[in-house]
Amino acid sequence: MHQMRSKVRLDTAMTNRDDIAAMRRQYGQVGLVEEDLPKNPITLFDTWLKDAAANEIVVEANAMVLSTVADNQPTSRTVLLKDLTQDGFTFFSNYNSRKAGEIAKNNKVSLVFPWYPLERQVIVIGLASKLSKAESEKYFATRPRGSQIGAWASAQSSELSSRAELEKKFAEFEKKWPEGEQIPMPDFWGGYVVKPESIEFWQGRYSRLHDRIRYIRQDNNWLIKRLNP
Repeated sequence: MHQMRSKVRLDTAMTNRDDIAAMRRQYGQVGLVEEDLPKNPITLFDTWLKDAAANEIVVEANAMVLSTVADNQPTSRTVLLKDLTQDGFTFFSNYNSRKAGEIAKNNKVSLVFPWYPLERQVIVIGLASKLSKAESEKYFATRPRGSQIGAWASAQSSELSSRAELEKKFAEFEKKWPEGEQIPMPDFWGGYVVKPESIEFWQGRYSRLHDRIRYIRQDNNWLIKRLNP
């Protein structure tokens, strides 16, 4: 009887499939016109990033979904963009993590920036490579003290027996480096830069006639292609 009551509560809480199918949003008139686009996609991305950061509804404008593939199995997770240059998109990670292991096997990755409130999305496809130790140390020194200690305490992606185990490790490293002491960067931690081979900009438009503009790297130049929505 208890199991039956639980099932009823679960079923009534689920969204009706017809309701999901009927979910729609009318997109705006602001579009992408080839004649107005910069030749370099990093310039356009920088503008869109600033627009997202200025929007109060967007949470973590620099959050991006990183997808990797290893052994024919794709996996995705959200990481934070920490630098943007002509060389590419930079993020940081534990080098013993699952994503790091997959990048070591196959450094072809994709990044997705889902800026829904702006009716925009950017998809980056490229190659990930490690930053130099000096570059990683430079960034690590700017992190809040708690984040620095957390990098030492977390054996990212490995199993934990409990939350208490993680907090115990954090407390041990916090004691090792009292307030005011410089915390060194772990050897197993550092950055990656994703050098883009293509960057696609998606702008929502009316009647589902969305704008999709893809920049494709060709040597030192970029080709601009319009795609069907």
